[in-house]
Amino acid sequence: MWLEGWLDRAFGSRWNPMYHLGALGYFYFWVVVISGVYLYIFFDTGIPNAFKSVEYLTNEQWWLGGILRSLHRYASDALMVMMGLHIARLWAFDRCRGNRWFTWITGVPLIWLVFVAGVSGYWLVWDKLAQYVAIASTEWLDFLPIFGEPIARNFLSPKTLDSRFFTLLMFLHIAVPLIMLFLLWFHLQRINRAKVNPPRGLAIGTMAMLLVLSLVEPATSQGIADLSRVPFPVKLDWFYLWPFPLAERWGAAVLWGLAVGSTLLLAAIPWLPPQRKEATAVVDLDNCNGCTRCAEDCPYAAITMGPRTDGKPFERQAVVDPDLCVSCGICVGSCPTATPFRRATAPIPGIQLPALTVEELRSRVTVAAKGLAGNDRVLVFGCDHANKTDKLNGTGVATVGLPCAAMLPPSFIDYVLSRGLADGVAIAGCRDGECCFRFGVRWTEARLNGERDPHLRARVPRQRIARIWAAPTEWRRLESDLADFRARLRVMTEKEAAE
Repeated sequence: MWLEGWLDRAFGSRWNPMYHLGALGYFYFWVVVISGVYLYIFFDTGIPNAFKSVEYLTNEQWWLGGILRSLHRYASDALMVMMGLHIARLWAFDRCRGNRWFTWITGVPLIWLVFVAGVSGYWLVWDKLAQYVAIASTEWLDFLPIFGEPIARNFLSPKTLDSRFFTLLMFLHIAVPLIMLFLLWFHLQRINRAKVNPPRGLAIGTMAMLLVLSLVEPATSQGIADLSRVPFPVKLDWFYLWPFPLAERWGAAVLWGLAVGSTLLLAAIPWLPPQRKEATAVVDLDNCNGCTRCAEDCPYAAITMGPRTDGKPFERQAVVDPDLCVSCGICVGSCPTATPFRRATAPIPGIQLPALTVEELRSRVTVAAKGLAGNDRVLVFGCDHANKTDKLNGTGVATVGLPCAAMLPPSFIDYVLSRGLADGVAIAGCRDGECCFRFGVRWTEARLNGERDPHLRARVPRQRIARIWAAPTEWRRLESDLADFRARLRVMTEKEAAE
């Protein structure tokens, strides 16, 4: 969070690369694919044709082929960096447990596929580095008793290797990215409105960075492979080839143990320990008219619209999949029937969380407001996954916790101000870009700005509403912004009293 805060100051939240790691990885993937297609046109399989064709692209066609070769290399490295940061960020922010396990699990095989695609690409160049990688890879694979004869024997001398090897290798290098593309599609199936494209400015900037790097430090070969000699020394790409020195130092058995063990550990992370299961959202058909707003706003595609089952004159009804619902409550904030003003009947909306019903939320608001005093009374609705806002409780401040800021129906703000329960309402949630449930900040802002249903009514004075999006590392800013808001409320209250 500290790192992302610094990057916010440098780039702004919209272009902060830490908020677009998955999209940047996707972008680099397409850079690799497009540059690879061009390189494939000029690539010639065979010995020594493979090396010569790459040298032609690098040196004689440096103005395009050489640049695209370098782009292919550096975008592959950048993809590895984005993937590593993406994994670390999801784990650090606990975005992989509970009902979010599916996306994490489907991402684990992608790590292997990225390595296979990258390592096989180094084989194709058929320089000294390719020779080293080929020998080290096959010796590592030969540890497994699944091949009739050791594969490494093919690299004992020039006579044991023929051109068919490069045809097979090229097929592998093309097939693996195609499998990756399918898995990426599968990887995003349980994410609503998945972000697969970074902001245009960030994409242009990072592309310019890769181009400059390609011109300043172009990718080059390390001399043609010679199976009659030991390839030494070689310069490694430490993004992809770091396992090979480990295999030399520790042996194939240890490296296999690390590879399998780390894969199993990554796969088990969503259940280490298991996340406590919260009661998922429930639909009340007596108050659901099938408006689709909850399905549109759900971050994880947990709500779909199905055919009506109660005979009422509506075409559809909301259906919650408990295996996908993460109990964020965003659907409650989107429901037009989630209102505290209902008095004749119980305030039961079309959809709500059993752990915090709309009736219970209204009760908490009423109780919290009773302890307020002064002319700068503020009721704070705080996200439980952002700052611990209960520390703000005092004579002039009362807090009500929510699973997500976007669970708050806009009508509750109207209720607090129109009933005089407080002089102002503050919504305190995750920092923009760090929302625990992806769209909490975005949907809350859109509803208050009248850009998304349900809108905040026009009669509500906007100057009596504060929106504070702050990370736990920004506690002082939260306190400062709240103090400024209370000062403005005092001025407004005194001015109104004078008039």
